Amino acid sequence: MWYLPCLLFWVFPWVWVQSEAQQNNFPFRCLQISSFPNSSCSSTDGLAWLGDLQTHRWSNASDTIDFVKPWSQGKFSDQQWEHLQRIFRIYRFSFTRDIQEFVKMMPNIHYPVEIQMSAGCDVYSENASESFLYATFQGEYILSFQGTSFQKAPDAPPWTELVINVLNGDQGTTETAQWLLYDICPKFVHGLLEAGKAELEKQGTEKPEVWFSSGLSPKHGHLQLVCHVSGFYPKPVWVMWMHGEQEQNSTQTSDYLPNADETWYLRATLDVEAGKEAGLACCVKHSSLGEQDIICHSPGGRHFSMGIIIVLVLGVLVPICALICYVIYIKKRHSYQDIL
Repeated sequence: MWYLPCLLFWVFPWVWVQSEAQQNNFPFRCLQISSFPNSSCSSTDGLAWLGDLQTHRWSNASDTIDFVKPWSQGKFSDQQWEHLQRIFRIYRFSFTRDIQEFVKMMPNIHYPVEIQMSAGCDVYSENASESFLYATFQGEYILSFQGTSFQKAPDAPPWTELVINVLNGDQGTTETAQWLLYDICPKFVHGLLEAGKAELEKQGTEKPEVWFSSGLSPKHGHLQLVCHVSGFYPKPVWVMWMHGEQEQNSTQTSDYLPNADETWYLRATLDVEAGKEAGLACCVKHSSLGEQDIICHSPGGRHFSMGIIIVLVLGVLVPICALICYVIYIKKRHSYQDIL
């Protein structure tokens, strides 16, 4: 039954690609997530990206791979793409059935079961590429495809040997895997990069915006300072709370979250003893900033931005001026009444 995973390569010929020909890194990656809560229930979803741009969706509720971009079909013909869709439908049904059978065969494996798979190729030039496939079971890396055969991961459980032997014992499986990884994948990616060239070339750099928030920390007597960093592109960014020149290694950073405009958001939090915020600052390094890092001092510190100063001044002076004008008006009104 384990010949069926080879069909995965029909569904994932688009994973983790780099295009040096375009002088940019556009890793193309695709992830399958399959969940089996029990023996009669399952779901399989997938996502694909080219660089930081999502290009495809694979919903458990749908029999087709959805295009996120108008150029997501690359240079594949409608006939080629429809062939992939048919293979996808066969693969998902067969994959679900075979995992359920596999769990029955292995008395030491119990539901719920979680499986993740990814496969793909890095394209360096018209004739140079590097391909791979990885699989995890219950979050543990268990096997890969290397060259012409499936290989057991170094720390994979012993039963993985059975899976490897069955996969490698089927010549059709290994030959199909090689063909899809080393032939179909690079061809699709070259076409995808060409079809999406106009949008990919627009992917420049966007500078991050930084702001603060704070709240109570779970730790008694402490505050949680939050440095929000948003609107930056490309994705890599370095964010750290600092005290003078000293990095605060207890800084906790969140996962990257996508914005609607395809830029990114991240936050960095720091637990600090209440009243000890003075001198703390959030430092942000990003390729769009060059050598000019963003250093924003905590509102609770000894430094204030011009924006905060203006707000404070207006918040104090405006009410005072209004009160003075009102007092002058009342005095004048009473003066006029006395004359009359």
